[in-house]
Amino acid sequence: MSSRKKAQITVGKRKTSKARVVITEGKGRIRINNTPIDLYQPLIAREKIIESVMVAGETADNVDIKVKVHGGGYMSQAEAARIGIAQGFVKWTRGKRLRSAYIAYDRTMLAGDGRRKEPKKFGGPGARRRKQKSYR
Repeated sequence: MSSRKKAQITVGKRKTSKARVVITEGKGRIRINNTPIDLYQPLIAREKIIESVMVAGETADNVDIKVKVHGGGYMSQAEAARIGIAQGFVKWTRGKRLRSAYIAYDRTMLAGDGRRKEPKKFGGPGARRRKQKSYR
């Protein structure tokens, strides 16, 4: 007899950051890279992640969330974790009410952001900047 827990696995992406989110039945604990959410730094990134849990409301009290995030900067990682958690909750509940609540609050929690870095072109050091000219 195996006592398998119900689990939902989702992936959140933002710029070059990727967050793997595992939602299981539990007591409302949230861990990011094996760090409890209360100890996660910087504060602004923690608040960004908690937004997706706050919108979920009572659903978040009955589940444990484990997030493994890598790549990008700390804010990009926070956005990726936020997207992964929101998508995981929508899949977990299988309801349209939570999905519409996320879309009403902030559409990027479910849809993501398609902007990426523009590729570098010839004739300069970056995508748009050109070499300077001097006529003297």
